Amino acid sequence: MSAMFTYVIINKCIVFQAGIGISANTFLFVFCICTFLNCRPKPSELITGHLALIHIVMLFSVIILVSPDLFESLNFQNDVKCKAFFYMNRVMRSLSIFTTCLLSVLQAITISPSSSCLVRFKQKSRRFIFHMLFYIWSLSLSFNSNMIFYTVNYSNMTKNNFLILGKYCAFLAINSIIRSLFSILSIFMDVSFVGMMVLSSAYMVILLYKHRRQSQHLHSTSLSLRTSPEKRATQTILLLMGFFMVMYWVDLIISSSCTMLWEYNPIILGVQRLVVNLYATVSPLVLISSDKRITNALQNAWQKCH
Repeated sequence: MSAMFTYVIINKCIVFQAGIGISANTFLFVFCICTFLNCRPKPSELITGHLALIHIVMLFSVIILVSPDLFESLNFQNDVKCKAFFYMNRVMRSLSIFTTCLLSVLQAITISPSSSCLVRFKQKSRRFIFHMLFYIWSLSLSFNSNMIFYTVNYSNMTKNNFLILGKYCAFLAINSIIRSLFSILSIFMDVSFVGMMVLSSAYMVILLYKHRRQSQHLHSTSLSLRTSPEKRATQTILLLMGFFMVMYWVDLIISSSCTMLWEYNPIILGVQRLVVNLYATVSPLVLISSDKRITNALQNAWQKCH
């Protein structure tokens, strides 16, 4: 009974967390859309809007999967629902990793000095972004296609060779060689993009350190004021990168151990979902609070109301 009570509480926490995340991401996405309509958006704003949309879909799919009543209310076969929502969730998770990496790399290019080899990408950043978005969508859709074939509705099945993922959905047992192949490919892709995040983050930290030393040496307040928006944006990206790294490795440890043992405790699964969704919930709040345009608009609206 205590385990069931804990499972119910965790699911309620997941829904509550997802609700906050969807609200924050929707606000950020609408703000990005308004920016697109009113002026020429910066490349970073395109990526931010894309990331917010990804997190909205990702959190929505989680709510469907952990809410049996909502899952049942959808008028199509449970097997199709399991495949569709698990595939959608995994694709969005991959896109979240890839887009966060793209945001980090773009910020590193943006703040790179004129003497850097990265400066040539500044002029091509907009075209570069659209090419990269097409590339990461193609990767995410193809590398997660196994979810379509191996996710099933197990409620009407009598076999026990599946990994239970919820009240209705499960993974079919896969040949160990095929499972290892998919795991290696998935980990390779994730580690490659996470590695690029680490490199770009380290590069930004070095640039910030050099800029700080230069500012202290020159005692130039004008230089500090002129670069403060870029510095603030870079610090925000670094904060997101650090938070993402922690959440990613916790998720990877839980997921790898459960996949190797071919056993998912419902409570462990719920904790993993909370961890995975935490970045999607916190990242828009960080981006909103660090954007002076949004905070000033909210302050003006608050003053008018009071």
